[in-house]
Amino acid sequence: MRDEFPGFDIVPKRGDALQRAIHVALLIVTLGGMRTYMTRYHTALFGKLWVPSSWDAMADDDRYVLLRHERVHLAHRRRMGDVGMGLVYLIPFFPLGLAYGRARIEWEAYVETIRATAEVRGVAAARALREEIVRRFVSADYGWMWPFRGAVERWFDAAIDDLDGGAPAESGAIPGDESDKNGSAD
Repeated sequence: MRDEFPGFDIVPKRGDALQRAIHVALLIVTLGGMRTYMTRYHTALFGKLWVPSSWDAMADDDRYVLLRHERVHLAHRRRMGDVGMGLVYLIPFFPLGLAYGRARIEWEAYVETIRATAEVRGVAAARALREEIVRRFVSADYGWMWPFRGAVERWFDAAIDDLDGGAPAESGAIPGDESDKNGSAD
């Protein structure tokens, strides 16, 4: 990854003032709903991967799957720049409750999580991610970024179907988005 993304590094969240400030801000805006930013979530920001202390205890396969997800975010950053990605991630349509930009970015990265999990552990293991990934989209974890559970479930199922030999889905497709002509989101 360092060859593809010069300057990439893995750094601990613990002890970093910006990461602590983000944690406090998330606690406030989600009314206490997002409590695990510092302890559970890995964050690609400014070309770095900010990790909780649990990183050290992760199995190599788990790190590999996580790095595949975060690599997608690093590619977003390269394509949009820090400011552009920040705006897309936080603004359209609303920062909380209906965050279309954030959902698009995360859908693309979670498709990669599903693919990497299938490669490492098999399709059944990837399929077992369904409830946790859906929960993340519709809960305070990402600020209720796409609160339509059924749409997220259909998107996840389409991503799994692609693993089972279907035509590749557009990884950034919004579930239920009528502009998705290949039907991968339905």
